[in-house]
Amino acid sequence: MAIWLPNLNGRSGPKYLQIVEAMAEDIATGRLAPGAQLPPHRELAYQIGVSANTTSRAYAEAVTRALLRGEVGRGSFVRSPEPMAPQDGAANSLRRNAQGPIDLSRNLPLAGFSQPHIRQALQALSEGSDLSPLLDYQSDADLDRHTEAWQRWLAYCGVGATGAEVMTTVGGQHALFCALAGVLKTGDLLLTEALTYMPVQAIAERLGVATAAVTMDSQGVQPEAFATLCRHAKPRAFYLTPTLQAPTTVTLDGERRAEIAEIAARHDVILIEDDVFAPLKPDRPAPLATHAPDHTIYVTSLSKSVAPGLRVGILKAPQRLMPALRHSANFSLWMAPPLTAEIGARLILDGTAEILAEQQRRAARHRQTLARSILSPPGAAPMFYQADPQGLHLWLPLPADLRADVFRTQCAQSEVLISEGRSFAITPKDAPEAVRLCLSHEVCEGRLMIGLQRIAHLLRESRKSHALQI
Repeated sequence: MAIWLPNLNGRSGPKYLQIVEAMAEDIATGRLAPGAQLPPHRELAYQIGVSANTTSRAYAEAVTRALLRGEVGRGSFVRSPEPMAPQDGAANSLRRNAQGPIDLSRNLPLAGFSQPHIRQALQALSEGSDLSPLLDYQSDADLDRHTEAWQRWLAYCGVGATGAEVMTTVGGQHALFCALAGVLKTGDLLLTEALTYMPVQAIAERLGVATAAVTMDSQGVQPEAFATLCRHAKPRAFYLTPTLQAPTTVTLDGERRAEIAEIAARHDVILIEDDVFAPLKPDRPAPLATHAPDHTIYVTSLSKSVAPGLRVGILKAPQRLMPALRHSANFSLWMAPPLTAEIGARLILDGTAEILAEQQRRAARHRQTLARSILSPPGAAPMFYQADPQGLHLWLPLPADLRADVFRTQCAQSEVLISEGRSFAITPKDAPEAVRLCLSHEVCEGRLMIGLQRIAHLLRESRKSHALQI
């Protein structure tokens, strides 16, 4: 292979963009033909006298501009020309997402699946009957259609509910706020998993609620640790994510779920079950809410399987708790926006939401396979990490000599954003030297691949450095 060298004479601006511009010109003139292989970025860096990070960044930008395609284990190749796509809103959103650092820090669903369906629902709304009921304050009668949809979605998640046990919230986080504000008072104790969704800690602090961590092991939260705290600390509630736990990816098995439910009922502790990932893992064990329905506030949403921007959350709780929970919702924002709730309800009732959830599962499986091919390729030393084939993130413990904050900084310097373990730890002593990588926020698969390749490279270099020091 004759090495390609970009002509940078007379160009200005960041060096990596100069390389991309030269590449684009050479592709346009035919100097770089479709399918031509480019040199490894380190070799090109040496030839033109720049840093390897510069050429790596140039290749990443070329991938996002659809000039190159990356093939794991083979290299980078010039893309074949493709028909121009209409520059509509979806294309513009893809371009916005393809700029700047590669973001593996946000645990969002893969974008794009829901757009045509939501557009269709909006069109049907605009052409349908009078919108007045959706533009006014809502009565219980107005909410009947939405409640029917939420009951159907809860059933899809494995939870039965009467209409009196269900209410609409503005996303899952608002549902958690309503739960905490509704059942806890100043000075109460809230238990959480040792590694948890940190906005819950922030809400607890604002409400004047104390928190304590329940110990976890490789299989998730430990029931015996929960029982000990129930006996000695008298908690009022226990918040946990038993399915595809963030950040560890663990799904609690059925035995632990049943044991936790029994302990909660025995000690009169309210379980706040965050099950927003439930639609991604339909084969999981039965929810805690089915084991202890009288002691469980169950939270799910459409954010991880349909569209986070809809802000449709669903809360199911024992009827005795509903007045306090509804008061929390009314106090915080009076009511969920009826228009977005109507869109969510339509997508559920016509079966579209379930189809979108299946598309997210397929995308998750594909991206987890892609991540495995890069982080633990055949023939290389295996890299241990935790992941679920149907999950949107993975949990990567770091080598003993590598601190998570240092590694996060190294990744940021390589234009990759990740989350470190202490971002999820209730107490500093529980913060592991590990990082979470999210696989679905980046729309462009090429950018995801480059981000994972950079992470794998940094870890290999760290291992080499550590081996030389021994």
